[in-house]
Formats: sequence, C-alpha cells, structure tokens
Amino acid sequence: MNGAQALMKTLSDSGVEVCFANPGTSEMQLVAALDEQHGIRAVLGLFEGVVTGAADGYGRMSDKPAATLLHLGPGLANGLANLHNARRALSPIVNIVGDHAVDHIALDAPLTSDIVGVATPMSDWVATSTSASNLAETGAEAVAIACRYPGQIATMIAPGDHAWTDGAVPAAPATPPKVPRVSDEEIEAAAELLLKPGRSALFIGNRALREKALFQAGRVAAATNARLISDTSPARLQRGLGRVAVQRIPYFAESAVDFMKGIEQLVFIGTKPPVSFFAYPNRPSELSPEGAIITRLADERVDAEDTLRRLADTLNAPDNPIHLQTSEELPAVEDGVLDQRSLGIITAQLLPANAIVSDEGVSSGGQVYRYSAGAPKHDWMTITGGAIGQGLPLATGAAIACPNRKVIAIQADGSAMYTVQALWTMARENLDVTVIILKNNSYGILNIELDRVGVTAPGPKALSLLDLTNPVIDWVAMSHSMGVPAQSASTTQEFRTALSAAVAHDGPRLVEAVLA
Repeated sequence: MNGAQALMKTLSDSGVEVCFANPGTSEMQLVAALDEQHGIRAVLGLFEGVVTGAADGYGRMSDKPAATLLHLGPGLANGLANLHNARRALSPIVNIVGDHAVDHIALDAPLTSDIVGVATPMSDWVATSTSASNLAETGAEAVAIACRYPGQIATMIAPGDHAWTDGAVPAAPATPPKVPRVSDEEIEAAAELLLKPGRSALFIGNRALREKALFQAGRVAAATNARLISDTSPARLQRGLGRVAVQRIPYFAESAVDFMKGIEQLVFIGTKPPVSFFAYPNRPSELSPEGAIITRLADERVDAEDTLRRLADTLNAPDNPIHLQTSEELPAVEDGVLDQRSLGIITAQLLPANAIVSDEGVSSGGQVYRYSAGAPKHDWMTITGGAIGQGLPLATGAAIACPNRKVIAIQADGSAMYTVQALWTMARENLDVTVIILKNNSYGILNIELDRVGVTAPGPKALSLLDLTNPVIDWVAMSHSMGVPAQSASTTQEFRTALSAAVAHDGPRLVEAVLA
C-alpha cells in the first residue's frame, strides 16, 4: 500500500464521505487511491473556488468535514476566497494540497510555491507530511482538527513522493477534542444580568441558531423578555413556521445602531459583539449600544445548545418559548413587471417545506428573506465572510449533503460570475438545486457603497466599473451551456410560472429573474 492509498483509507475510516476535487499532476497518485476507496464520493469542480465553496456548504449542512483535493499552491490560492467564507462560518473542511516530491522542491520548478504561507491565513491548522507512513497519520489528525466544535479548516500538504512510496499503512482515526461547556458560575452571572431592570437582549450565532438551541433561547426570552438577535450573516439559520424567530442585525452601520438602540444588557452566545462590515467616514465601527453591559457568555467554540438550556433552567424559564414564528398572509402580487418586492413574495409563496436556501442575493435578495419568515420550516445560509462567489458552490455542497431536500440558490448576477462553473457540477451530479439569478446587470451593492463612502458625483469611468451591460450576460444561454435547463422571466406571471416548474422538478434548474 502506498502513502496515497493509506491516506484515503484513513480518511474513509475517519468518516469522510465526499471529496470535492480539482487535481493536477502532483495529485495523480491521490486520484488513483480515491478511485479505489469506495467509501468516498468524488465530485469534480471546474474551478477551485467551486471546490472549496462546495465543501463549505456540505460542512454547514452535514456538520462533518468533506475533503478537498487541490493542485499545489496556485490551486489552493484559487480556492482561498471561499475558504475565507468557510472559516468565518466555522465549517469543518479537510484540504489536501498536493506538492512536488521533496527532492524536486529544491529545483524551483515553475509551480513551486510557499504552500504553507498560502494556506495559513485561511486555515486553522496546517501540516506537511514527513514521510509516506506519516501521510495517513497527518490525514487522521486533520480530520480530528476539522471536527473541533463547531468546525475548523485543516489543511494538509502531501508531497508527491509521499503519495507514491510503498510501505505505508492506514492510521487509526483520531479523536476530536471535547466540546467545552460554560461553568455554572458564568451561567448564573448571565442570568442575573438578564434579570436586571432595563431592556436586555440575547445576541446569538452559529450553532445557537439551530432549532433546538433556538427553542431554549425562546425559553430564556419568556423568562426575561429579552430580544433575540443574530449576526447579519449567519452560517446556517433554521427558521420558518413554528420555530423561534430571531432578528438579524442590519447590514448598514447606521441602521444597526438604530436597531440596537436602547438595549442595556447584552449576552452573547456563539458569536461576538458586532462590528460594521466596513469603516465609513463619521460612522461607528462598533455597533453595540454605548454604555450597555456586555457579557460574552459562550464563544463560538463552546456548546451553544447546552449553554442556552442551562441558562433557561437557571432562570426557571417556562417550558414553552416565546417568539415562535406564526404564518403570515403575504401581499397580493399584481401582474406586471418583476421587481425585488414581487420576486420576494412569489419566492416565499413557493418555498418548499424543508428547503435549504443559499443566499447570495447581495443588493436584490433581501425581500425574499423578509417575506419568507412564515414559510414552512427551512434552513438559510448566507455569505459569512463577505467574499462574493459563494452562493452557487454553497448550494452545490448543500445538495450533496442533503440529497432529499430542495436547495434554492438566490444569486446576484455579478457575484454568480465568480464561480459560474458550479452550474456544470450541478448538472454533472444531477443535484436538486433551483437557481434564481437576480439580474440587475450591475454590481448593485457597490453602487450603494459608492455613495456611502462619500463619492457624490462619480464619473463615467467609475460607473463603468460597476456596470454589467456591455455586454449583457445571457444567463439562459450560459446555463444551457453548462447543462442546466433555464428560462428567463421579466414579469411576475413569467417568474411564477418558471419558478413553480423549477421547484416541482427533481434536478438542477435556473430561472433568470430580470428585475425592473
């Protein structure tokens, strides 16, 4: 057994079931070993950003790591943006990056690079195998590192000669570290703070936004009348009819400050105090109310559901939570041109039960979130790290993690072009993903930001950098070329018909929503 075979057997024994790959010459031994390992599904992405983004979506929905297989430092570099998003989402991922054979590295061949230097900023752990025998041991450790609650990015570097050398043996799976718990004393102090006079809030994130944890947060709210607030961009929020609802803090800093105004006690669980995405002239960067008492009860690595349950019990909270989401009667949609509001209402009306939503709507998708609050139970994933080009790969990975659930990708047109190759993978794997392209033919969010940073009279050169009309992108033709059936809709009637058909179909479909 060579090192590559021992590694793949170790990964399978450690629970890795999927490998998203874009390999090259230095990974061919690993590819051959993957072919022999029937317990691991191999999924090809035509760009490394699709590979890493799909691994993120898979990790968010399965709570276990997929592997990625990437080609040397440049291949890893192509996938870094979505590894940035995955790290912000605290997703579990094991990256396998091939390298030259050890003796070849000293020759400075064209693809030689500092892979450790490339990997470190977007990884929680980086290691290079030291021998063929050590390759499997490194893999076992990488899986255990990735499985640290709630998830980490573990990157292992596999020199080519370590993969092809015989005499290796699989390693035993390593044990992930135990999930830390908050002390009783910290729970009691937080309970006392929430019971103080004045307005209080629970600010929760990551695993605290799962259904069972949200139930406990609703119990805490019932005992204290605390508001329930979440980050602007949660990795995975379980929401919909019958679940405890939370309020997402607004994206823009001044709106967030108004949203938080008046809160006097803040308890954070699974996240940290909010800051604005960017700095703006004469606007605050820290968004917590000035003078509020802040307690960070449990950070992202501490068991969130356990923390909330014990906090509720310490408060003698009732068994039934408050803030349960009720059904909502949505406004009627008139026949006519399609805009953000009508698209949001129609999409909410057609959202299937138990759907998974990948939201990279950027400037045009907010109305879907607004109107879908009372839709049947569903999961909502967002662009956690702000690096665009995440939505389509994220949907791809989610569909592989949950093959019996419909995935809806709400996707801005500009950012879709960063990782459009994900459509090809959806077609190749016959994934049940419905893509809604929000077509406004611009980088809409940047038109807003241009004004917000104080540029009051942009000229034609500046505006040309935010415009996508020269030439206009034909998303129907693009989708068909990737193997995904598609149609365009510019009216409410056309959009309802197209989306209804796409949702009813098992397999990938794309709807180009041309927004007025």
